[in-house]
Amino acid sequence: MPIPFLSLAEQTQSLKAEALRALEAVIDSQGFANGPAVKAFEEQFAEYLGVRHVVGVNNGTTALHASLICAGVKAGDEVITVSHTWISTVWAISYCGARPVFTDIDSSTAGMAPWDLERRITPKTRAIVVVHLYGHPVDLDPILQIAERRGLPVIEDAAQSIGAKYKGKHTGSFGLVNATSFYPGKNLGAWGEGGAVMTNDDAIAARARLLRDHAQASRHHHVELGFNWRMDGFQGAVLSIKLRHLDGWNARRREIAERYRSGLANLPKIRLLPENAWAEPIWHIFPVFCQERDEFRRLLEAHGVSSGVHYPTPVHLQPVYESLGVTRGMLPEAERMANEEVSLPMFPELSDEQVEAVIHAVRQVSQQLG
Repeated sequence: MPIPFLSLAEQTQSLKAEALRALEAVIDSQGFANGPAVKAFEEQFAEYLGVRHVVGVNNGTTALHASLICAGVKAGDEVITVSHTWISTVWAISYCGARPVFTDIDSSTAGMAPWDLERRITPKTRAIVVVHLYGHPVDLDPILQIAERRGLPVIEDAAQSIGAKYKGKHTGSFGLVNATSFYPGKNLGAWGEGGAVMTNDDAIAARARLLRDHAQASRHHHVELGFNWRMDGFQGAVLSIKLRHLDGWNARRREIAERYRSGLANLPKIRLLPENAWAEPIWHIFPVFCQERDEFRRLLEAHGVSSGVHYPTPVHLQPVYESLGVTRGMLPEAERMANEEVSLPMFPELSDEQVEAVIHAVRQVSQQLG
């Protein structure tokens, strides 16, 4: 049978009975928007991450937007981030009326290159957004040191890294304020849309809660421009159930990744992302890199293995951001990774036999490519 890039079927079926009982409880409580199920999840998730506050919202893009507002980003500011990311990272900056400024990426993490950060800082810089791509943490210490020296807040986009650790501490807990997504395909995914803002700052948490509910300081008393960003009660209920399984699922992902890393080491035409000693990645995506990507994927498909690409066009080369004037060749590592990345099948329910079949197929394709 063909091996899918991603399947949620087995996981969803295994949780179905428990989840339906939890959804019935939401119906009985009538806590459809925010409500008790969301509050319970926020408390559980905060304890898991080791942060003081979690504020549930309706999706991950919202969580980034809220985080930037709460960090003080306004129209006319600049926010430094990376171009090799899902576009929501940059949308959120634009939603604030700010200008995205891109660093190149570090090929050992697929995230922000600390060596390229400081030269991007100007008097207009208001924040730094790091992205833990593929579930592998960015090297945070040098970035945090630069940020502290320059008086800038760091925001973590942890949409692909919930459960990953940097030097023993969870990603999503380092920045002044941080964001994640619970899109269904994430390691901790809802049965619909969802996101969260995470922070240790009491004032930021209070403002995020205010903003998500039309900025109501009290009923019908609106103190600033607010939004309808509430989390669905059903999603809070499902996420509480799935959070209890997250570490086990992530452990299986790491086991699969180790099998891939061992079986695919030193192949011609194929490059792997290094695993740094200070990182405990959770491999939301398992990337490999091949200059002949289209042919590589075509041959993999012929061997019965599906694959993905994350992401084929860096944000600075998207038509919507042409006005930034960041042209081809200005971010060479980001462009190289975007041109070569292939995502192999990665989800906890992959069987050992399927994993070995993927390894065999990649090895065969590597030889075919010569």
